Amino acid sequence: MRIDPSTLELKEKVVFINRVAKVVKGGRNFRFSVLVVVGDENGHVGVGTGKSVEIPEAIRKGIEDAKKNIVHVAMVGTTVPHTIEGIFGTGKVLIMPATEGTGVIAGGPSRAVLELAGLKDVRAKSLGTNNARNVVNATINGLSRLRTVEDIAELRGKSIEEILG
Repeated sequence: MRIDPSTLELKEKVVFINRVAKVVKGGRNFRFSVLVVVGDENGHVGVGTGKSVEIPEAIRKGIEDAKKNIVHVAMVGTTVPHTIEGIFGTGKVLIMPATEGTGVIAGGPSRAVLELAGLKDVRAKSLGTNNARNVVNATINGLSRLRTVEDIAELRGKSIEEILG
C-alpha cells in the first residue's frame, strides 16, 4: 500500500551525519552523508539518506528520499500491539509494548523512528550492530510488520472474539 506523503504533516529528524572522504590526485574530496527520519507522529514513518558537498543539501535530499519510503505503523492506543523483532543486515531491534505512562525507552537511532511514528509508550532494545543505518532500518522493518487483532481477524475471515479465544 503506497502512502502519499503530500497528505501528511511530516516532521523530520536528522539521525546521523557522516563526513565521507574520497582521495583524488589533488587531495581529499569531502562529502556529507545524512540519515533522516520523517514521520507524522500518527502512524506513518519513513527513512531516507542523502549525500552532498553541503550538509543542508544532503539533509534536503535525505528528506525527499524518506518521503518515498513511508510505512504505516499499526498502533494500539499509544503502544505497539505485540512484541516484534525487526531485522536489517546484522542489526536487530526488539520492540516491546509498554504500559501507559512508560514513555519511549530506546537507544538513539531507534528512538527517533519510534517518536516520529507516534508511539508514546514503547520499549526497544538494539541487538547486534550499533550502526545507525542498520538500527534505523531494522526498527522500520519491525514497525512495518506489526499487525493488530482487527487486521488478523479480517485476514482470516473471523471475528475478533474468535481470534482472542
